[in-house]
Amino acid sequence: MTAYWIGHVEVTDADAYAEYAKLATAPIEAHGGKFLARGSRTVWLEGNERARNVIVEFPSFEDAERCYQSDAYGEALVFAKGASIRDLCIIEGS
Repeated sequence: MTAYWIGHVEVTDADAYAEYAKLATAPIEAHGGKFLARGSRTVWLEGNERARNVIVEFPSFEDAERCYQSDAYGEALVFAKGASIRDLCIIEGS
């Protein structure tokens, strides 16, 4: 069963966040991740609006978790943590 990373991001340091995006792509793809939406046009209907929204599909919930916990993704995440305000969750598909 597929799973999705759903991320809502407010970038506070564009240069550092660009480095995160560059480094994060390889481990995401290595875990079977496929970007379905990445910074696309958004209309916010409820909750706390973030300028950047991302959806990544993974083959399974476990693949999504393993990706986040991987060393390679952790190296990328260092750049995002100081360069953004993020909400990220994993949702199992139906």
